[in-house]
Amino acid sequence: MAKVRVTQVRSSIGTKPKQRGTLRALGLGRIGKSHEIEDSPELRGQIAKVPHLVEVEDAGGEGSEK
Repeated sequence: MAKVRVTQVRSSIGTKPKQRGTLRALGLGRIGKSHEIEDSPELRGQIAKVPHLVEVEDAGGEGSEK
């Protein structure tokens, strides 16, 4: 399964509580923090709620060693 790396690039100060909760669910909490997650429709929906706060890039799929 493919993985994506989600990085928080903007502060959650001044955002709505649901958006802060979405960042927490993505495993983020401060600027510059990254998290690799399995790509799924649910993940894409969460990212769509906070596109102005995060940056998304492909982290490789199965078999990629890091």
